[in-house]
Amino acid sequence: MRFLVPAVVIAFSAGLAGAQDVVIIGEVHDNPAHHLTQAEMIRDLSPSAVVFEMILPEQATIIAQMGRVDPEAIGWADSGWPAFDLYQPVFDAVGAVPIVAGGAPQTEVRRAISDGAAAVFGPDAARFGLDHPLDPAEQAAREAGQAEAHCDALPPEMLPGMVEAQRFRDAVLARAVLEAVEAHGTPVVLITGNGHARADWGVLALLALAAAGLEVETIGQIEGPLAEDDRPFDRVLVAPPVDRDDPCAVFSQG
Repeated sequence: MRFLVPAVVIAFSAGLAGAQDVVIIGEVHDNPAHHLTQAEMIRDLSPSAVVFEMILPEQATIIAQMGRVDPEAIGWADSGWPAFDLYQPVFDAVGAVPIVAGGAPQTEVRRAISDGAAAVFGPDAARFGLDHPLDPAEQAAREAGQAEAHCDALPPEMLPGMVEAQRFRDAVLARAVLEAVEAHGTPVVLITGNGHARADWGVLALLALAAAGLEVETIGQIEGPLAEDDRPFDRVLVAPPVDRDDPCAVFSQG
C-alpha cells in the first residue's frame, strides 16, 4: 500500500510484509506534512484503536466521555506539545475509533531519570527488558543521541538518566499498544515521535520481547534529504523541513 500526501517524498524499504497487527507511525512533532501523512494512513488502515504518545490516561478518559477530542477540555495548550492545529487532521481521521493513552506523566519520567526505568515501571519491567542493562554499544549510542538532542549542553553524568527515561517511555508505549490490542483487536496504530518508532531499540524492539507473535511495522518520517542513518525503520517517509527557531538557542542565552 502506498500513501501519498502533497509535497511528501516517500522512500520504501524492500520486502515489506502485508497486513500488520501494529503499525507504528513516527513523526517530527512540529512538521505538518507528517501529520497529514498519519491521517491518510489511519484512513486507509481503518485501525481498531489508535495509541497516542501525546495523550495521558486522564486525557483519554475525558476524550472517551465526550466522544471527541476537545483541546481545551484535555488541557492541550499546557501539555508541552506543538499547537493542536497540527494534530487536528490526525484526530479527525481517527473519528470514533478508540483513542488509547500512550503518554507517560512527567513526574514518572523524572523519576525514571533518577531511579531507573525498571523501578518506576513496576512489576512488568522484565517483560519489556527493563530489568537488564543495555548492551554497552547501544548505551553509548543512546547517550550520544541524547547529548546531540540536547545540543551537547547536558553534563555527561546526566546522560545515563536520560537514556533510562527514554527506555521508560518506550516501555509505556509498548504496554499501551498491547493493552489496545487486547481490548480492541488489531490492527492498532501508534502515533509517536521517530525516536520511539525506530525498529532497532524503540517500541518495536520491546514488542518483540513482550509479544513475539505480533506482526509489527514501523514507519519513520524524517525531513529531507534522506541519509543512511535515517533508516532504522521498515519504511522511511521524507517531507520538506519546516522553518523553526534554532532549538539550541535557549542553551546559549544568559
